Amino acid sequence: MDETEGKYINPYTDYGFKYLFGTEPNKEFTLALVNALLKGKEVIKSLTLMPTEQLGDTKEDRRSVFDVYCENEQGDKIIIEMQKADQQYFKDRSIYYSSFPIRQQGMKGRWRFGLKAVYTIGILNFVFDEDKDDEEYYHHVVKLMDVEKKEVFYDNLTYIYLEMPKFRKTEDELESLFDKWLYALKNLPRLLQRPAALQERIFKKFFEVAEIANLDKVEYAKYVESEKVYYDLDGAFRSAANSGFKHGMKKGMAQGMAQGMAQGMAQGMAQGKAEGMAQGKAEGMAQANRDNALKMKSDGMSTELIARYTGLSLEEIESL
Repeated sequence: MDETEGKYINPYTDYGFKYLFGTEPNKEFTLALVNALLKGKEVIKSLTLMPTEQLGDTKEDRRSVFDVYCENEQGDKIIIEMQKADQQYFKDRSIYYSSFPIRQQGMKGRWRFGLKAVYTIGILNFVFDEDKDDEEYYHHVVKLMDVEKKEVFYDNLTYIYLEMPKFRKTEDELESLFDKWLYALKNLPRLLQRPAALQERIFKKFFEVAEIANLDKVEYAKYVESEKVYYDLDGAFRSAANSGFKHGMKKGMAQGMAQGMAQGMAQGMAQGKAEGMAQGKAEGMAQANRDNALKMKSDGMSTELIARYTGLSLEEIESL
């Protein structure tokens, strides 16, 4: 069945994710999701949704807009981002985003620099380039570490990244709430009913709220527009990836064959093919980002939102 004709909201769309996890009536889903992702390290009792737009210290500073931003009963800050496509500087952006709730804790006057914990959660609809060969490792928990001791150096700054394409558990294999939430997020657009394995009360309500038929006219219009942007971007990235792959194959094989004549045909072709494919993909993705930015700009989207979707700088977008 085509995902565009599904029964439930696609959480990979910008509006869909914020509707399900970033609105006051649905924040119990956010609480359940965060607790599942923390896997018992901390049990959060309540969450307060915070403004998602974060301003810099001055008018000239760059601002940021989170998908979901909340605070628990202890004052710890939690950023949740649904990242739909790979970006060249995704990790940089993730670190940059975490700096806002850190700096905002600075108190005027005498202050001893005691910081509340900051969690940045990235639900990724792509796989990190360096992890493509490791099909089993999709749940990353990142902290500041003492390299020599291999121990956590600072425990109040945590990054959790979930490479969703690698999560392939079937309904019969679901064991924990962590598994069940990942299964629900990944498969929601394709499901016709709530899976039998997801019997907990929170999932019963989640699937009721996630039905597209329950949206009012205004909500539905916003969701459809967000869905259109998602599929346009997805199609453009797929096209760019295929184009980059083919270009990389040709270029890599040519370079590999030339080098292989001197160093050995087999070794040269393998190395050239790999380098060409990587270069081709990078070139294709970069061009796709520019093409998508130009299209979104012509549709009237704000420069800040375009930058968020494509990873391009404001200056690059304005020059298009």
